[in-house]
Amino acid sequence: MAEEKKVQQEEIKTGAASAVRTSGRRKVEAGRAYINATYNNTVITFTDPQGGVLAWASAGSLGFNGPKKATPFASSKVVSVLAEKVKPLGLNTLDVYVKGVGGGRDSAIRSLVNQGFEIKSIKDVTPIPHNGPRPPKVRRV
Repeated sequence: MAEEKKVQQEEIKTGAASAVRTSGRRKVEAGRAYINATYNNTVITFTDPQGGVLAWASAGSLGFNGPKKATPFASSKVVSVLAEKVKPLGLNTLDVYVKGVGGGRDSAIRSLVNQGFEIKSIKDVTPIPHNGPRPPKVRRV
C-alpha cells in the first residue's frame, strides 16, 4: 500500500514536470521595447511586462562598425532582426521606451510599426539633469 502511494506520487511529480516542459517557449502577448539610441550605437531590448528580457540586439552586434552604427538604417535592421527573434513568442503589443538622442530613435519606432507590432504608448525616458554637478568642459577638436 505504501509502495503504491510512492509510485503514484512520483507519477504525479513527473507528470507535472513534463506538462511544464511541453511548451518549449512561453507565449507573451504584450511587452516592452527599450530603445537606447546614443551617438555611437543603437541598442533595442524586448522584455515581458515584468521586465524579463526576451531578446535584444544592437547595431554593433549585427556587424555595423564605426559611425554607421548610429544611423537610421542600422536601427531599422536591428528591429527587423528582433522581430524575427520574438515571432515564435507571439509578441504583438508593445510599450516603447526611448532613451538617448541618437539618429536611430525615430527610425526604430517606425520600423516597429512596419514589422506589425501594435504600439500602445511611447515614452521618452532620456535622463535630463536638474542642475546637478557641473558639466565637463566643452570638447575642442
